[in-house]
Amino acid sequence: MALLEIREYGKDDVLLKKCKPVKELTPRLKTLIEDMLDTMYDADGVGLAAPQVGVLRRICVIDIGEGPVVLINPEVLETSGEQTGSEGCLSVPGKTGIVTRPNYAKVKALNEDMEEIIVEGEELMARALLHEIDHLDGNIYVDKVEGELYNVEDFLEEIEDEN
Repeated sequence: MALLEIREYGKDDVLLKKCKPVKELTPRLKTLIEDMLDTMYDADGVGLAAPQVGVLRRICVIDIGEGPVVLINPEVLETSGEQTGSEGCLSVPGKTGIVTRPNYAKVKALNEDMEEIIVEGEELMARALLHEIDHLDGNIYVDKVEGELYNVEDFLEEIEDEN
């Protein structure tokens, strides 16, 4: 297990680059996937994409509390509906913003055994799938934020004040 350095938006332009497809799952890439999962869990994230740890390959990992999902060379097949909610990112620490995304997403990818899989998700899973796949194309959620980015603490206090 190795924890990887999570690259920060505004400090590392690797986050703005398009990733290359994975042609073969080498032992090094298998280790990368394990380390990405460990890094995501250690940082209390629900997803992590390879460029966030400085690797320009089309790999991301997601766990919304239902077990880890590994996506290699993911592509979005279908989306529908709409959801608006707060979104954060391990590469934009301490910040959150309101983002509208599809409420449903269907994605085709390869798993860690290089077998084709279809992953479908609604609500948080759809948000996580689309957020992580955006990273693989060099897109960061801050470009989709409606209004401004908030400090997470301020945002949580505002929600508490409303309740």
